[in-house]
Amino acid sequence: MFLTLMGTVVIAGIVGYGAERSGFTANGYLASIIICVGGAFLFYFVRLMFGIGFHAAGWNAIVSSIGALIIVPFHWKR
Repeated sequence: MFLTLMGTVVIAGIVGYGAERSGFTANGYLASIIICVGGAFLFYFVRLMFGIGFHAAGWNAIVSSIGALIIVPFHWKR
């Protein structure tokens, strides 16, 4: 379980860095990585508590990171 959590953080960080590097977002590297890691943590704990998600932890981390990158900046943008 601990290795799954650490793997989730690493994958989320890579997705955040890749999204910023490719131009998908314009939040800054650190902000994108923090947003992705936060979304991945949330989805990881939802998966533990309720069993909602994919069977592979890697897919959960990727989908939740991309979802957080889409939702969070648009929510705060005016």
